[in-house]
Amino acid sequence: MNVSDLARRLKVTPQELLDKLPELGFDIGARAIKIDNMMAEKIFRKWIEKARRDRLRGQLLSTSQQTKDKLAAESGAKKEVLLPEIIIVRELAGKMNLPVTRVIQELMRAGILASQNERLDFETAAIIADELGFEAKRETAGAESHESVQAQDRLKEILDSQTVEKTASRPPVVVVMGHVDHGKTRTLDAIRKTNVMEGEAGGITQHIGAYQVQRKGRMMTFIDTPGHEAFTVMRSRGAKVADIAILVVAADDGVQPQTKEVIDIIHAAHLPFIVALNKIDKPEADPDRVLAQLADYGVTTEAWGGTVPMVKISAKQGIGIDDLLEMILLIADMNADQIKADPNRLAAGTIIESHVDKAEGPVSTILVQTGTLHRNDWLGMGGNLYGRVRAMRDWNGKLLDEAGPGVPVKVLGFKVAPAVGDIVEVPEDFHKLERKAKTSQQIANQFTAIKAPKAEGKEGEQKKVMLNIVVKADVLGSLEAILGMLEKIDHEYVGVEVLKKGLGNITESDIESAAGATPSIVYGFNTVATPAAAAMAREKKVEVKQVKIIYELIDDVVARLNKLLPPEVIRTPLGSGEVVAVFRTEKDRMVVGCKIRQGMAQSGAKLIVWRKESGGEEQPVGEGLVESLQVGKEKVKEVHSGQECGISYRGKEKLQTGDRLEIFSEETKIRKVEIQR
Repeated sequence: MNVSDLARRLKVTPQELLDKLPELGFDIGARAIKIDNMMAEKIFRKWIEKARRDRLRGQLLSTSQQTKDKLAAESGAKKEVLLPEIIIVRELAGKMNLPVTRVIQELMRAGILASQNERLDFETAAIIADELGFEAKRETAGAESHESVQAQDRLKEILDSQTVEKTASRPPVVVVMGHVDHGKTRTLDAIRKTNVMEGEAGGITQHIGAYQVQRKGRMMTFIDTPGHEAFTVMRSRGAKVADIAILVVAADDGVQPQTKEVIDIIHAAHLPFIVALNKIDKPEADPDRVLAQLADYGVTTEAWGGTVPMVKISAKQGIGIDDLLEMILLIADMNADQIKADPNRLAAGTIIESHVDKAEGPVSTILVQTGTLHRNDWLGMGGNLYGRVRAMRDWNGKLLDEAGPGVPVKVLGFKVAPAVGDIVEVPEDFHKLERKAKTSQQIANQFTAIKAPKAEGKEGEQKKVMLNIVVKADVLGSLEAILGMLEKIDHEYVGVEVLKKGLGNITESDIESAAGATPSIVYGFNTVATPAAAAMAREKKVEVKQVKIIYELIDDVVARLNKLLPPEVIRTPLGSGEVVAVFRTEKDRMVVGCKIRQGMAQSGAKLIVWRKESGGEEQPVGEGLVESLQVGKEKVKEVHSGQECGISYRGKEKLQTGDRLEIFSEETKIRKVEIQR
């Protein structure tokens, strides 16, 4: 398609179109004459989309002026209101002391359909607040992270307040860490004589699990952290609640990227740890090579004259497991002063797993770190009431009436599923706690993000083509891991926009969110679509993909992004020449005489035809292909500056004497999206 034809469709001049294309993310050259039809359609859709966004933003900034004038007249000066980065519609109404219907009505007038439970970014909320007579101020960045730090400080304060006289030994909490597929889960299988691994998709642990094992009359609590690199955050959280770490390294594979990462986490947490050298029964096992690699990263084992204990095991064959357990108890005895807690105080601990069960509601696994948790105890977090213990189960599913320090328990009774890593405690007086329904982060995990229309980037800035996705997961830990991996996708031309994220099955609301954006897809991680949602997806032609392994989801996203990437066309200027004679003219083909003025001409190269009209500037009028070159009666592949030649030209534009031919080669390079490691 000619650029001029596309410009007519868009009702602009060709020059205006070419000037604006870089802002839309298209680089076809400032002097392009033609573009292929597929690219033209993409440009057309992008242009219309930008025009719609510009109209919406103009509407958002200008609507309801009468309302603002009326409010200003009634109240005089505008009132200030502090707003966070993300706010729920009903919370926005509460901050302005207005009915939620008033805020929803204002959003609708601005072209945004939002329920009271949907969230807005600061820019949108600030514009709506301004229209309603308020001046929005941004709350201090990092408020939620500050709350998280306060919670960690609160736990430290609780643990430090324990008096030595009241403390007693508790089961040590052991975290098992290492590179993917090095045998962490199978090691735990061998320890507790169960087979958890086969219940996990792809043999990779998807959620943090906690288990207890008895050895010589002493209990040990094991935290099984997922080994895939998606779980970096979960692994570091696992280290924060542990007393001892087991670093599993495969004797046949050695130190890998995640092994290095785990070593850094262990050192940062100042954890005593044991190296479990797994798969020693394999013929290709080379323990000395692995120990040398570990020494390079600051882990010198006792076998090499260091202080870190090392046990050789084969989790598959059950070799060395008894030695590993003995070593754990030995390390626990050496750190006995640190592995103590007061069982008689009110309980406090850390959430190590959380999800919403369709039958039981929010269910969380709590690792009790001090005190004893009883059935019917109230649960508080950050000064807010989150529910009451209706039931507790150990890792085998057995109902418990109480759980002491070092014991992991699954708790039913939360009003809202807390986040992994939250600190929970039993309050002295639950009446003093606020009955807070949800934190903004949890709401962000469950409701659609509605963003204000944003202006295009700076002139010449490349705009990204976004793949719009909705992610629903079974548990918070997995959702967090998926989002963490998606954040690692960084590319100049394409990206991922998470339209909605949350827990539970895929609903009609999720399909509706995806239907409004193109291209889009709904991912369900260990979840399914409801019948109504499946029917709506078919009707609206929204793709729904269910996955059970996180890296399959990420790989699918990357594959889709690669399809969105146009190939990179690299143009290399070769030279230029002047048409001095026209010998033969056919349909879409000509033979002309040409004088090469600069560089060279090359058979198979492409060219742009430049023509200077009388009294005007030189303008590009067409493009074509150099089919062949001839000097005298001999065909040649190249003709250099200063030479005259015959050119067999193919193209729609008829060449004229005096036309300048700009000759160039064109190479197509496939672009790829890669995840930062």
